Amino acid sequence: MATVINTYARAFADVVTSSRLDAARTLTEMQQISALVEQSKDLREVWDNPSIPPAQKRAVLDAIVQRAGISRPVRNFVAVLIDKRRTRFLSEIAAQFARELNDRLGIAQAEITTARELSSQECTALEADLSRVTGKTIRANYQQDPKILGGAVARVGSTVYDGSVKGQLERIRQQLVSST
Repeated sequence: MATVINTYARAFADVVTSSRLDAARTLTEMQQISALVEQSKDLREVWDNPSIPPAQKRAVLDAIVQRAGISRPVRNFVAVLIDKRRTRFLSEIAAQFARELNDRLGIAQAEITTARELSSQECTALEADLSRVTGKTIRANYQQDPKILGGAVARVGSTVYDGSVKGQLERIRQQLVSST
């Protein structure tokens, strides 16, 4: 299944980049349709039902597209998924599409945990530091955890940058244990 998801996500990312579409808008629209499908059991049942002709499924899609103001490329991509009976993978394809676009555009998603709420200047400085380290533009999601005592812990992909007080204390403890 991963190959199906990757193939469709890469193909749509190719379309977005080669056609110079607004990547942020296209991604938002894909996520919007994906969320709608996840929230609506009835819509999933219609799109996944093999006894309903693809033309009727596309008519439902066209009604959604018109009401939500979705762009033609996103509509056409979802129509391909309908025709190829791949709509059950829509949320995974949308998530992989986001990762693929971010890779191509040099954007990295960061999950940043701090002990307290940061000011906008502190957030900007932290994101700039992460950008220098990773070589990518950082899009960050912030959360608070008083257990880290101070500083920040940033996860970018599978890499963790631990600048927390708790992390520093743990490293000191390990050094003391290994030196005795």
